[in-house]
Amino acid sequence: MFNIALEEAVVQRVKKKFEGYISKDIGIVVDILRVSNIGEGIIIPGDGSPYYEVAFELLTFKPEMQEVILGTIRDIADFGAFINLGPIDGMIHISQTMDDFVSFAKDKVLTGKESKRALKVNDRCRARIIAVSFKDVQNPKIGLTMRQGMLGKTEWIDDQQVKKEVTK
Repeated sequence: MFNIALEEAVVQRVKKKFEGYISKDIGIVVDILRVSNIGEGIIIPGDGSPYYEVAFELLTFKPEMQEVILGTIRDIADFGAFINLGPIDGMIHISQTMDDFVSFAKDKVLTGKESKRALKVNDRCRARIIAVSFKDVQNPKIGLTMRQGMLGKTEWIDDQQVKKEVTK
């Protein structure tokens, strides 16, 4: 990278090394915000590459227990739904999708027996994080629930708001 400006080369190298990096301590690296300080470089004899001490800022997503998140249903299986949270997907077990007996249809729809509520791919949902596991750092697991007030498909939440206003 001797043929490009130092700042540009450092940014490219830092992005290549850290984008998508996952750590239990800092979470998932989403982006490199900026490189704030590039120290004096050294070249190690026989190596030929320059090395610089660099300070930079990261944008990370670190899921926290009890955090409420907004996401989109990416896929539905007979055991639950996968929700895209941005840099990572979470999983909602079928028993945590709604306060109802839930059935799975082959067209990838979860339906409540009494409420007749349906959850489909691409639905926007609000959920609460109930489990976070970095046991496999390359594939962290996020467990979610939608079985509390003001959680679930956004249309369900809007319906709850309307019912509250009507009863006042």
